[in-house]
Amino acid sequence: MKKFYPKRLLIEKEALKYPLGKKLEKKFLDDELSVEYIKSHNRVGPEEQMSPLQLFNWAKETLVVGVKKTLNFKSCQPSADYRLVTTTSCPGKCEYCYLSTNLGSAVYPRIYVNIKEILKAVKKHIRKGRGEIVTFEASSSSDPLAVEHLTDSLRQTIEYFATQPKGRLRVVTKFGFVDNLLDVNHQGRTKFRFSINPEYIIKNFEHGTSSLAERIAAAAKIQKADYPLGFIIAPLIMYPEWKEGYEELLTTLKDKLDNPQDQRLSFELIQYRFSTRAKRLIEARFPNTKLKLNKEDYHHKGFGKYVYPKDQEEELKSFMEERIKENFPQAEIEYFV
Repeated sequence: MKKFYPKRLLIEKEALKYPLGKKLEKKFLDDELSVEYIKSHNRVGPEEQMSPLQLFNWAKETLVVGVKKTLNFKSCQPSADYRLVTTTSCPGKCEYCYLSTNLGSAVYPRIYVNIKEILKAVKKHIRKGRGEIVTFEASSSSDPLAVEHLTDSLRQTIEYFATQPKGRLRVVTKFGFVDNLLDVNHQGRTKFRFSINPEYIIKNFEHGTSSLAERIAAAAKIQKADYPLGFIIAPLIMYPEWKEGYEELLTTLKDKLDNPQDQRLSFELIQYRFSTRAKRLIEARFPNTKLKLNKEDYHHKGFGKYVYPKDQEEELKSFMEERIKENFPQAEIEYFV
């Protein structure tokens, strides 16, 4: 697939004090792209009134550039100790995306230019660990690989973690653009996990992301580059042929990896879920969605969240864990939620 290129750039004036801010401004001015200067990256939007669908598409075609002010990192369980935010949102249009729900209208891809300041804050949080390993999730609020060709921030972050014996970086992606990261001296301190799902789910719900074949090919490259590797299968959706779909997914993955018996391989399993707010936004943004959003068919988990009923959840969990162990007996299943 083609790499993301926005229709317009909104850049915070303060961002122009940083090399990346100046670089992006020059790039888009040279390309004669629409460039608008803003006071804050937190509240931006079109001047004209738009429907939820129009506003969503406008935001996804917009790149916002700003300075990250909050450098106290939040917890990121069960994935890691802390969230490490260098970008927010992404150009993908996954219908079920929890970020699109949490961000509301602010689903535009956003880049923070003060990467050196952010990495200094990483060091402070590592010190809080008092000699223990401290883990950071780079994808809790975005897919950084989707804009890496514009920022080079992920490469810099991986290089930084290579110098931190007590720090570990975790990255999740639905994109296959890994070539500029294969020669990094990462010291094994960055773990890549690829978000994968059967073709049915990618084609119907993960718009604007890399294909399954592209993701698996990128995962194979990452493994060859000796990065620790894992996979997130999320959301697990029980569509009519779900068992056949996930069986094929796992056998294909096993066939395409050079070392499917790598003991560092891991899987994270997250069942399909939605909230009352997500239901409203999904139906407004994707009026023809095939996602099942009938609350009566799901178990209310609290805080407005709905998941599969207990019997279906257990069937899903058992099936996935059994098939993973069949195909990847050395791999760790980190969690099912």
